[in-house]
Amino acid sequence: MGMAAEPRPASLPLPGGHEGAAVHVHPLLVARMEGPPAHFHREEGRMGALRALGIGVPRDDYLEVPVVAFFVEHPTAGALLIDTGFHGSVPIEPAQAMGRFGGLLFKDVEMESNQAVPAQLRGLGVAAESIRTIVMTHLHSDHASGISHFPEATFIISEREWAAARKAGQLSGYIKRQYDHAFDYRLVDFDGPDATSFASFGRALDLFADGSVMLVSTPGHTHGHMSVVLRLAGGEALIAGDAAYTMRTLRDSHVPYRMDDEHRFRRSLREIQLYVEQTPGAVIVPGHDMAHWRTLAPVY
Repeated sequence: MGMAAEPRPASLPLPGGHEGAAVHVHPLLVARMEGPPAHFHREEGRMGALRALGIGVPRDDYLEVPVVAFFVEHPTAGALLIDTGFHGSVPIEPAQAMGRFGGLLFKDVEMESNQAVPAQLRGLGVAAESIRTIVMTHLHSDHASGISHFPEATFIISEREWAAARKAGQLSGYIKRQYDHAFDYRLVDFDGPDATSFASFGRALDLFADGSVMLVSTPGHTHGHMSVVLRLAGGEALIAGDAAYTMRTLRDSHVPYRMDDEHRFRRSLREIQLYVEQTPGAVIVPGHDMAHWRTLAPVY
């Protein structure tokens, strides 16, 4: 059975760029849940694999895990998002957003109705309909289940990520009904002529051709994962996505239990680590580190 979605190649740069532009970014906590530590930081051996699934792990040992998105304000290109987080229906039907596997692995999902991204945007005085561009780090359910909240937006997705998401299923973290919509999906190609290097990253794309929003290829967690580097008024921010689950991942090179490709994951992780070393003072945001999340400011 075919998909309703028919993505097209992105034409970069997107309009609205301005030389020297800096953005503001608002980290948005969409939900919190709990998961087994070995899922995020792999433990070796047979018992490690079982513990990654939560088997034999006391609930008191589970990690608190944030589900997040980011609202970005560009001075001339307008408002955009990075990821969408969970759909607003999660408080009522969590399995719809997480799938059966996710529902078994992650526990105690907490999400208030005012935490869905559209509600948080309203709290900032921004209508969801005004969001014209959404950059997807990848299409796993905790990042993509809110896609249907934004039918008027243009979604920027890695070409390799879309190819993987079309074929993969829930055991790989994808739930097709969350992104199989006749929306404006635009695919970016990190192997194409627009790609360049940026800082420590071997493959990057300049979204607005002004250096304010750099898409950087960080495959490994998924086949086409990307992270985002933002230019702020006083420095830079790296939205790592799931190329680094936690600050411990960055500090100790701890890989997670499940990856699409461990070699690529380690290569991407090393690029991020080099970026951190070379960019002192940058705001670093790993994908699922609640302790670190609590240290972030409401806006940068």
